[in-house]
Amino acid sequence: MRKTGNRGIARTVRAAVLVVATALPCVAFAGAQVEEQLAPSVVAGLQSAIADHPAPGDYARQPDVQMWIAAMSWRIASRIPEWSERRDFLATVHYEATRAGLDPMLVLAVIHHESNFRKYAISVADARGYMQVMPFWVRMIGTSDQNLFQLRTNLRYGCTILRHYLDVESGDLYRALGRYNGSLGRPEYPSAVMAAFERYRLDPPLNVSTLVAHPAN
Repeated sequence: MRKTGNRGIARTVRAAVLVVATALPCVAFAGAQVEEQLAPSVVAGLQSAIADHPAPGDYARQPDVQMWIAAMSWRIASRIPEWSERRDFLATVHYEATRAGLDPMLVLAVIHHESNFRKYAISVADARGYMQVMPFWVRMIGTSDQNLFQLRTNLRYGCTILRHYLDVESGDLYRALGRYNGSLGRPEYPSAVMAAFERYRLDPPLNVSTLVAHPAN
C-alpha cells in the first residue's frame, strides 16, 4: 500500500515538473553579440536589409526550392515533426538566407547550434529565437513592434546580422561567426557551426567559399 502511494506521489511530482518545464522558456546557451556604435550609413543599410518583403506565394513550389526542402526535410524531421510546419520553416530559411546572400545550409547550421530549432529559445545573455538574436538589434535597426520569436522576423534579423559581420570581416566566415556569437578570436563556436553544417551539406561537397554568396537584389 505504501509502495503504491509512493509511486503515485512520484508520478504526481514528475507531472508537476513536466508542467513547469513546458511553461518555462526554452533556455539556449548562445554567446552575447557585442553592441557596437554603427555609422549612420551602416544603420540605414541594415534597416533596409531587414525590411519585410514576404516570399512570393509560390516560393516553396519553385523547383529548386522544392528540391532543397526535400533534401533538408528528413534532416530536421525529429526537431519539427509536422510536415507543413517543417516545409514552411525550410522555405522561410531558404528565402531569407538567399535574400541576404547566405547559403541556406549555413543558416540551418547556425540555427542547429544556436537554438536546436527551438522557436522560443532564450539564452542566458537574452538572445532570442531560432537564430538567437540579441534584442538590442531591434532598438538599433528595427521597430518596437517586431517580435524576435516570430519566424520570419527572427530569420530576417539573424541573416542580416550574419551578412553584416561577413562584410565587416571581408568574407572571413570564421571571424564573422565569432562576431555573431560574441566570441571573436576563439575557435569553439565557428568550429561547432561548421561541424553542424556537415549534417546539412549536400553532395558533391561545397567549398567553404561558396557559403558566402553575393546578396540578392
